[in-house]
Amino acid sequence: MAKALMVQGTMSNAGKSLLVTALCRILRQDGYSVAPFKSQNMALNSFITQEGLEMGRAQVTQAQAAGVEPSVRMNPILLKPCSDTGSQVIVNGEVLGTMSAKDYFAMKKSLIPVVMEAYESLSSQYDVVVLEGAGSPAEINLKTDDLVNMGMAKRAKAPVLLCGDIDRGGVFASLAGTLLLLEPQERAMIKGLIINKFRGDKSILMPGVEMIEKITNVPVVGVVPYLQVDIEDEDSLSGRLTDHVTPKAVDIAVIRLPRMSNFTDFNPLQAISEVSLRYVSRVDQLGSPDLIILPGTKSTMEDLLWMRQTGLEAAVLKHAAKGGPVLGICGGYQMLGRTLRDPEGVEGGGCLKGIGLLPVDTLFSKTKTRTRVEGTFQQLGGVLSGLSGLPVEGYEIHMGQTCSNTPMTLVGTCEGKIKPDGATAGSVYGTYLHGLFDRKEAVEGLIVSLCKRKGIDWEQVGAVDLETYRESQFDLLARSVRESLDMEKIYQILEEGL
Repeated sequence: MAKALMVQGTMSNAGKSLLVTALCRILRQDGYSVAPFKSQNMALNSFITQEGLEMGRAQVTQAQAAGVEPSVRMNPILLKPCSDTGSQVIVNGEVLGTMSAKDYFAMKKSLIPVVMEAYESLSSQYDVVVLEGAGSPAEINLKTDDLVNMGMAKRAKAPVLLCGDIDRGGVFASLAGTLLLLEPQERAMIKGLIINKFRGDKSILMPGVEMIEKITNVPVVGVVPYLQVDIEDEDSLSGRLTDHVTPKAVDIAVIRLPRMSNFTDFNPLQAISEVSLRYVSRVDQLGSPDLIILPGTKSTMEDLLWMRQTGLEAAVLKHAAKGGPVLGICGGYQMLGRTLRDPEGVEGGGCLKGIGLLPVDTLFSKTKTRTRVEGTFQQLGGVLSGLSGLPVEGYEIHMGQTCSNTPMTLVGTCEGKIKPDGATAGSVYGTYLHGLFDRKEAVEGLIVSLCKRKGIDWEQVGAVDLETYRESQFDLLARSVRESLDMEKIYQILEEGL
């Protein structure tokens, strides 16, 4: 069985996912076969594997860093919030149902065998499994039948590295307080502390490092700086969504819906230096972008009502009336249609008028579409005609179907069958395809089209080889973290286990 190492955090967004990604890359560089594992993830960013199963994108990114094919075994439980108190529960890549937090908490013990089967399968295949916790292990109201933090560490016999976020302040208190709230046998499993997201003069920090080691009797195995690397983010806490971005040569605005999902679709566009990609949640933030994107969402009808209340629907209509291009993906595509009907109560029931920019109608159902797609863009009109004939690949994750009588924007192949997808009307486009810009050709086709409309030379904006860029970012992350951690100590912890 594989050796195991677990990264836990004092809070959400402490940097667990990024550290696991870095360790996966470092171990791979050092000659180990390695796999990531997070037993339970809560996120709206998800991915469809080659087998047509759904998993969290954070573990996909970690698998890419490790140089292995993403597998649903790396994330056997995915919770996709659909309200403030309920989530869609996905087990081994398939929908188990939608549950309230209370109902899920009552039944989660029954999922422990599922989690352990997935973990043991990975453990039998790889040299090392790097596990990731969720939130904090010190959530004392949630510790019963824990299957993602200390409970998982015990079952996997994984020594734990505990990281804290110094950028938010209070890192020493959060590290010491977390250890204080653990049981004695749990505290003994914490083999190292990591201070993450540090900015400033390390010499000023060192007295605190020495004191926290004395207080906790746990060594600090690294102080990791605030890293400027372009790696996919875990969830809605991502700084990408709140950072102020100044419009550049090509300006793209993504409507930041309250239940936005798979915003990682747009990361490839951010890799181009002269492209600004902005997330907009108010009309006064919109400005005059070259393209407006309506992204995916877990709650299409509620988020459409939010767009109406905020005035963003009217702003999108005004932009389209001037010939400005609009692109809807998944839930955003559904919004752009004429009607949305939900007779089975998938999204609460009822019927809602769509934005009306595409002549399509959506009928929600309890059957979830999960499939990989490869194909080409059809001959397109309007501003994005430069995409015509280019190859495209991605995946579909949605409830319900959308019917259209217009020419399709994509012609994909699914299990050997021609599968049309999406619709166009002038310079308004819609598709169910996530990962639309994962291929270099699609990114260049989009930007070339937008440059042509503005009279800008594409060469001024520049092209990026996305695969090479992603690999370089993984290597940059690994190099920075390796320099910041006591890797000799971490390898010792790994070898000794529990």
